[in-house]
Amino acid sequence: MRVVTFGEVMLRLAPEEFLRLSQVLPGRLEATFGGGEVNVAVSVALQGGESAYATVLPDNPLTDAFVSEIRRLGVDHRLVQRSPKGRFGVYFVETGANQRAGTVTYDRDASCISLAGPETYDWKKILDGATWFHITGITPAISEQAAQAALEAVRQASQRGIPVSCDLNFRKKLWRWQAGKSPVELARQTMRELVKYVDLVIANEEDADMCLGIQAPHSNVEAGEISLEGYGQVAREIVRQFRNVKRVAITLRESISASHNNWGGIFYHAATDSVHCAPVNAAGQYEPYEIRNIVDRVGAGDSFAGGLIFALNSPGLSEPSQAIAYAVAASCLKHSIKGDFNHSSRSEIEGLMKGGGSGRVQR
Repeated sequence: MRVVTFGEVMLRLAPEEFLRLSQVLPGRLEATFGGGEVNVAVSVALQGGESAYATVLPDNPLTDAFVSEIRRLGVDHRLVQRSPKGRFGVYFVETGANQRAGTVTYDRDASCISLAGPETYDWKKILDGATWFHITGITPAISEQAAQAALEAVRQASQRGIPVSCDLNFRKKLWRWQAGKSPVELARQTMRELVKYVDLVIANEEDADMCLGIQAPHSNVEAGEISLEGYGQVAREIVRQFRNVKRVAITLRESISASHNNWGGIFYHAATDSVHCAPVNAAGQYEPYEIRNIVDRVGAGDSFAGGLIFALNSPGLSEPSQAIAYAVAASCLKHSIKGDFNHSSRSEIEGLMKGGGSGRVQR
């Protein structure tokens, strides 16, 4: 496999543990890197696959540090472009606890990728040797130029016969680049065009509605009420409206509080009209992971996407029920890891799939 992902990486600044920005500024923040598409590339690499990350960044020490980091993690850095126009995007994150929700504050206006149109990129070089291409709905939400580049990216991949996955990833704070349109209107207008070139759609409980206008019956995201059957209907409706889509994966999060979530997912395979859910109990019934004392949920959806892409491209894991079980287990583990990247190995993920979730020390 060679999985190529395309999008924006940001400098992630966060207070230690559960502190708020108002408690630590002026003062120290933990600086790491993060972004939906690079998170997927890192997951694939750490689980044993080959991945490459394409983006455009300023020619400065921040980019030097980022390139060194992804090289260390096993991601091919040679598709990172440097530009004299723009800056390195930043985001600030506060980790939620109990009834206090986590927050994300973006500072990414005039970033390099927001200023770069489709003509900026050498698509032939980016896609050369790729066996899979991944993008998210975050990149087209940044700016009109980034949206045009994202659309060209999936067109180019599709023309070359490369399977394309897209995590819809609705971000209401970002869809602001067209005056007179609400974030939902702009997202639907843009993403419905982009999804025409996608083979695998990945979403969470609300993405299909916000990005495609397709709602799940009998579900209430705000109340944490999930209808398994309803999301199976959502997956089928996505395929009905977009005949190019062959598979749909949806993460299912029930938020009891910021610290306590139930977590699972479904995978719809259009060729067999079959819905597979995970995790399942000994009787084969859906029974979500109960995650208490969440360390960091940012990047959980990306770890799901990374795990799913890795599984679908790996012998022994590519069968639908195995692939969704692997993806859900990978993303379950991410909730215990600080930062955007899922520092979980294939053996750890498969151990959880087999029921090894007690947290006992491995000696």
